[in-house]
Amino acid sequence: MPAVAHDAAASHERLRLTEVFLSLQGEARSIGWLTVFVRLTGCPLRCRYCDTAYAFHGGEWWTFDAILAEVARHGARHVCVTGGEPLAQKRCVALLERLCDQGFEVSLETSGAIDISEVDPRVSRVLDIKTPASGEVERNLWSNLSLLTAHDQVKFVVCDRVDYEWAKHVVVEHGLTDVCDVLFSPSFGQVSARDLADWIVADRLQVRFQVQLHKLLWDDEPGR
Repeated sequence: MPAVAHDAAASHERLRLTEVFLSLQGEARSIGWLTVFVRLTGCPLRCRYCDTAYAFHGGEWWTFDAILAEVARHGARHVCVTGGEPLAQKRCVALLERLCDQGFEVSLETSGAIDISEVDPRVSRVLDIKTPASGEVERNLWSNLSLLTAHDQVKFVVCDRVDYEWAKHVVVEHGLTDVCDVLFSPSFGQVSARDLADWIVADRLQVRFQVQLHKLLWDDEPGR
């Protein structure tokens, strides 16, 4: 891929990363595509169903140039910047821009608790709206919803029937299906995929049902 000119100061920018790895995208619009995952360290939330708590602490400092080189080495078109909560590190926004400039198809997995207004519009922002059973529903930054475009996605991880009814109300109240893709997925081990699918069909809810492919293939194995 062509090199992108940047000044000397930018080459010294860095982020704390937990891991960079090649796998298949396990959810959202690009499910199934070969994808390089850039997992940033740290998260201000503590969702009860979190499957990446190992990314809360530790990690190593990477320069942007090192990150870009590692991503390019894997030879995939899709890149997913995730966490933790990637936007908790302010320089994440600059990394996203650099990845887009390199020609990658870039997605950002974010909790929705941090302002997304500065994220490059070329990035598909996957906004994970926190349900009551997550334990972090009060952290939702509702002003983010007005910033969504057709290029973005909204995800609800549903833990029980109460979560489902709550999420359904949010979708209708904010007209989310008229704005972007809306994804409902069952929280692994808390609600059955079949039950959630049946609720969506019974209500004729115009959302996209999904299961987390990576959990079916590799359970919670880090780096997969």
